[in-house]
Amino acid sequence: MSKLYFKFGAMASSKTANALMTRFNYEEKGNRVWLIKPDLDNRDDYIDENGTLVTVVKSRIGLSAVADVLKQDENLLERFKNLNEKSKIDVIICDECQFLTEAQVDQMKYIAEFCDTPVLCFGLRSDFQTKLFPGSKRLFEIADSINEVKSVCRCGKKAIVNARVDKNGKIITEGEQIEIGGNDKYISMCWGCWQTVIAEQEKN
Repeated sequence: MSKLYFKFGAMASSKTANALMTRFNYEEKGNRVWLIKPDLDNRDDYIDENGTLVTVVKSRIGLSAVADVLKQDENLLERFKNLNEKSKIDVIICDECQFLTEAQVDQMKYIAEFCDTPVLCFGLRSDFQTKLFPGSKRLFEIADSINEVKSVCRCGKKAIVNARVDKNGKIITEGEQIEIGGNDKYISMCWGCWQTVIAEQEKN
């Protein structure tokens, strides 16, 4: 029986690199991989010479691949069934899975359980306020396998906080949950350093 996997970590923990290496390993053995990404993360997408939007999964270390975009209101199960009828999908890999809806995570669970197709999700656990994303929360609730992709804070401890910063490097503690960005907007930190920096900012 196939499983629903959730592999989470802080920003800059090589989650996307792991997703792309997993894709390579499956494809090298002749498997068809359906690589997908929610449409909320469009940082690396571009318009090609034909005017078509190309969705890209790209890691900080330079690995990248073209993917299918998944819209917020899209029924993942229906789309999977349509594609699978045309050409069998052996595995689904989803990057930035924190942006999935709860319904889409449930649909992934159904695919793993009843369509015998493994689903591997890679993404963040929590936002810049250490609150769970809806997609991540649902994955923690129903995923068959949960693993952490670890990274370190500048102090050497494990990084668990995705600290949002302004253009001057000051930590931001209020705002909308979703604000797409990379190293220009986020720093992965341990909880202790995050709290210490916030306290120092409040003094000044």
